[in-house]
Amino acid sequence: AEGYVIGSCIKHIPIAGRDITYFIQQLLREREMGIPPEQSLETAKAVKEKYCYICPDIVKEFAKYDVDPHKWIKQYTGINAINRNPFMIDVGYERFLGPEIFFHPEFANPDFMDSISDVVDEVIQNCPIDVRRPLYKNVVLSGGSTMFRDFGRRLQRDLKRVVDARLKISEELSGGRIKPKPVEVQVISHHMQRYAVWFGGSMLASTPEFFEVCHTKKDYEEYGPSVCRHNPVFGIMS
Repeated sequence: AEGYVIGSCIKHIPIAGRDITYFIQQLLREREMGIPPEQSLETAKAVKEKYCYICPDIVKEFAKYDVDPHKWIKQYTGINAINRNPFMIDVGYERFLGPEIFFHPEFANPDFMDSISDVVDEVIQNCPIDVRRPLYKNVVLSGGSTMFRDFGRRLQRDLKRVVDARLKISEELSGGRIKPKPVEVQVISHHMQRYAVWFGGSMLASTPEFFEVCHTKKDYEEYGPSVCRHNPVFGIMS
């Protein structure tokens, strides 16, 4: 299926960057840090973008902060939008607990329990068997929420563990007679990661073929909304 989207294997998860922001906002509120209420969301977003990262082990990360808080706790300074007075907050566990909801979504959403590594594995397993190995070694990150430090490393490690556990079970079920071939897992970070979706759309719009199937502003002004009801790619009315 090279060059084509396997539509039946696309999966949406109810976790995004805004959920991390809301979760950090909640954590800061619980600590009653003296943040102006009308600026709590803005402050949480700033903390997320400036200080958050992905940790390899959440239990060990808690221990690091408890042993040497001065090394790991950061300070964020904001300005009260009403009286222009500065306010300062300590940023501690929020640094790693916020992004951790990608790997433990139940922290923020009790109705969704699948970590992103399990979701990626499930999606690849739903694909045709002949493309699974290439997909496992070409997991490409895209979007602002994948920009957290060590996101790719953590996803690759967790995904590798899921894959290896499945191979081990297969070997045990065969009584050790069958030794499965190892599966290479590679998560790819790249310089266009933050804006990859926009960049892809930009590349599509720069091709000559795009102008054969797109509707222009001039078309819309001449024919009205009806111009959007026809799909020139598939030749159908929507």
